[in-house]
Amino acid sequence: MLVPKVKKAQEAGKERSMLVALERDGDSHADQVDSLDELASLVGTAGGDVVRSVIQRLPRPTAPYYIGKGKAEEVAATCEEEEIHSVIFDDELSPAQSRNLSNVVKRKIIDRTQIILDIFAFRAKTKEGKLQIELAQLNYLLPRLTRMWTHLSRQTGGIGTRGPGETQLEVDRRRVQEKIAKISRDLEAVRQHRATQRQGRSRHNWPVVSLVGYTNAGKSTLFNHLTRAEVLAEDKLFATLDPTTRVVDLPEKQRALFTDTVGFIKKLPHDLVEAFKATLEEVCEADLLLHIVDLSHPQYDNQIVAVQEVLSQIGAHEKPALVVFNKTDRVAPETVARVLDFHASSVAISAETGEGIDGLLRAISDRLAARRQRVHLLVPHNETSLVAELHREGSVEEISYEGDEIAVTARIPPGLQRRIEPYLTKG
Repeated sequence: MLVPKVKKAQEAGKERSMLVALERDGDSHADQVDSLDELASLVGTAGGDVVRSVIQRLPRPTAPYYIGKGKAEEVAATCEEEEIHSVIFDDELSPAQSRNLSNVVKRKIIDRTQIILDIFAFRAKTKEGKLQIELAQLNYLLPRLTRMWTHLSRQTGGIGTRGPGETQLEVDRRRVQEKIAKISRDLEAVRQHRATQRQGRSRHNWPVVSLVGYTNAGKSTLFNHLTRAEVLAEDKLFATLDPTTRVVDLPEKQRALFTDTVGFIKKLPHDLVEAFKATLEEVCEADLLLHIVDLSHPQYDNQIVAVQEVLSQIGAHEKPALVVFNKTDRVAPETVARVLDFHASSVAISAETGEGIDGLLRAISDRLAARRQRVHLLVPHNETSLVAELHREGSVEEISYEGDEIAVTARIPPGLQRRIEPYLTKG
C-alpha cells in the first residue's frame, strides 16, 4: 500500500526519497507505520526529503528483492513518475537483494543500516567516535564489495605487489580487512585509555550514573540541566555520540559522576554496537542506569523494550536502573499518574522545564545510598585527615569529641571500607 507523506514541496537541495517496508504476518500495522515514521526522521536527519512511503504485506522477505518483484517494478514506476532519487528500506538488505533491486528500480538503493551509519559518520566529532563509525562502515561494506575500493589506500602497482591470478576485488578485500584490523587495534588502545580514566575516577569513591535511553528521549537536555554542561541537545536523532562525564551534587552530601551516552534505536546495527563497545563500556561500568523515556511518544513502551534489548546485547541488562519518564510537559497529568502507577519506583520529570528534577535527585540519592555502609568510628585526633575524607567522600551523620578520640557516625562508599576498618566500633 502507498502511504503518502505530507510534503507540499521538496526542500531545496535535498534528495527526494521513497521509503519501503514489509509488514510480516503477526506484525502490528501501527508498529510498522511508527517504524517508517522513525525511518523518515532518520532520513531527515541525514539530509533527505521523504516524499513517498510504501508498506507491503508479505509472510517473510523474498530472497531476491526483499519485497515482491511486482512491488519492486511498481516502486520503479513511482520513482520515474515522481522523480525520486533514492529508495530506502526499513531493514538491512543482503548484498544480493540490494544488487537486484538496483537493477530493477534504477535508483540508489539504501537500507536502514546505511542511514544510521551515515548519521553516525556525520555526528562523530572525536577521533574515537570517527574510528568507531569507520569500523562499523567497513564491517558493513566488506561483504558488499565491488570494484569500488581502490580509494581506501594508495595502490603501488608494479612487480611483486599482486599474487598470481589475484583479482582487483581480492586486492581490495584484503585492503579493507587490513584497515579493519588496524582500526580494531586503535580502538583497543582507546578501551585501555578509558579503563585508566575509570580507575582514576574510582579513586574518588564516587558512584557512576549513566544516562541511557532511546535516541531523542531528552537525555542530553537532562544531562545539561543536572550538570550545567553544554552537550549538544537537538530535536534530531543521535544528536549526541561521544560520551561526556560530569560531577553532580546529590542530596545527603553525596556526589556522583554522570555520563551521557549515545542514544539507542530499534534495529540498531550489530556492527555499530560492536564498534561502539569502547563507548558503551561506560554503561557497563556504571553503578546506576537512568533509563530516560520520552513519555510523549505514542510508542514509548516499544522504545523501552528496544533499549532493554541493546542493554542485553552489551551485557548491562542486570545493572540497577531507575526509569525516568521525561517530557511530562507534553502530556496530560492523568497520563503521568497512570504511567507512574503502572511502573512502580519510576520518576516523572520534564528536563525542559525542570519539573520533577528535585524528586529525581532524591530518588538517585536513595538508590545510591544502598552502596553506602553506615558505620560508627572512633578516630584518633591525629587522624583528622580521615575525618576530612569522610566529609568529602561519605556522608557524616553525627560527630562528637570524646577525650583523645573523635566519634563519627557516617555512611561511606565501598572504596573507604579498608581505610576505616581499624577505627570501627559497634556503635
